[in-house]
Amino acid sequence: MKYIFLLLCLVSTFQSSAQLPVPSSGKIIRHDSFASQFVTARNVDVWLPQGYSPKKKYAVLYMHDGQMLYDSSLNWNKQEWGVDETITRLMKEKKIKDVIVVGVWNGGKYRHTDYFPQKPFEHLTQQERDTLYYAKRTNGALVFQGEKVHSDLYLKFLVTELKPFIDKTYSTKTDRANTFIGGSSMGGLISMYAICEYPDVFGGAACLSTHWPGVFSMDDNPVPAVFMNYLRNHLPSPATHKIYFDYGDATLDALYPPLQKMADEIMKEKGFTASNWITKYFPGEDHSENAWQKRLDIPLLFLLKR
Repeated sequence: MKYIFLLLCLVSTFQSSAQLPVPSSGKIIRHDSFASQFVTARNVDVWLPQGYSPKKKYAVLYMHDGQMLYDSSLNWNKQEWGVDETITRLMKEKKIKDVIVVGVWNGGKYRHTDYFPQKPFEHLTQQERDTLYYAKRTNGALVFQGEKVHSDLYLKFLVTELKPFIDKTYSTKTDRANTFIGGSSMGGLISMYAICEYPDVFGGAACLSTHWPGVFSMDDNPVPAVFMNYLRNHLPSPATHKIYFDYGDATLDALYPPLQKMADEIMKEKGFTASNWITKYFPGEDHSENAWQKRLDIPLLFLLKR
């Protein structure tokens, strides 16, 4: 217990001392180690567009893996989403609504357990769950790092703690039609889960390179089946929601084409059409921030179109 406490203190200290990203335009305000009764404290980096004014009201896009969004020079792989550049351009061209971005840092070792959809996981047998908890990455590290899936608590943090704070602190449009969520890989999964679990809160979700396998192998993998079953039974109404999916076919994205096709069939079954759902396939694209940056304008235009 003493060592776990020490680790958490070190993570908190690292986050608090992390350098603030420098956006190409607009301004970033950091809320250091945002405290929660549900999940570990984490930084929240809010991007405000150039000319942000309290006299106007802004849509809000919540994005996971917030440390990867704005400034490649600070990231472990020297890549970024380029969120500030893309949104600035689209707003200047008057193609999308005025919007602010809430970049929620991941929880480090808790990332996988924060982002893995909990209700589908709980529909696995106990043996399947136990087996998954011992699943490993290609480098031999445990995928779940000894932690238990708790994404329902992560969503409670977003909806009942962070969103009220953002709406109180910034000049936002608080309704569902102006509240969006997005991410990639596991962040794509939790974005899908969020719009299904909280359809009255989120009006649109951007799910890039959605990690349908849940772990890093498809051998005897029961996860996609429970995800698809969950999707079939919990998708929000297509009359009031928009959902964007995409995928490549290189590196980790190579696992996704057949799984995304299964998800697409369910979207059709549930009445989603081109007006409220897009799935895009990008042959040759890999699983990286560079790839997501190149196509970020597509989900932004789809979800935030004026």
